[in-house]
Amino acid sequence: METLVILPNCNAIIRGLRINRSAVKKIPTKADIRAELQRQMDRYTRKGGEIENIPSGVSGRENPLESIKTPLFTDTKTDRTPVPEVVAALDARRNKKPQKKKPKKPEPREEIIYDDFGEPLRKIWVDK
Repeated sequence: METLVILPNCNAIIRGLRINRSAVKKIPTKADIRAELQRQMDRYTRKGGEIENIPSGVSGRENPLESIKTPLFTDTKTDRTPVPEVVAALDARRNKKPQKKKPKKPEPREEIIYDDFGEPLRKIWVDK
């Protein structure tokens, strides 16, 4: 069983090996995040920034009672830029018939002849 000994100087010893804990990245806790946000707000107010309290329930939209309009298909139809040479090249490529492959000449292959008991008797060459 391995034991882990934590030393006061934040190093750990496992079987005599020293591991520096500063090499392992610490995951910030919620308290760390809150403290960092507080430091940022303090720095902002010291530089002259103002923080405005907005009551709960107030929306950032101009008219919160209207539904959110989706931008899909609401614009007018735009004209496309004609590119006839590109369209002609695509059509020519599409209409080109593929060249038929020449049939291969039958190549001889080796076939094994077996007897009634499944034992190989001989090898012959067959054109197929």
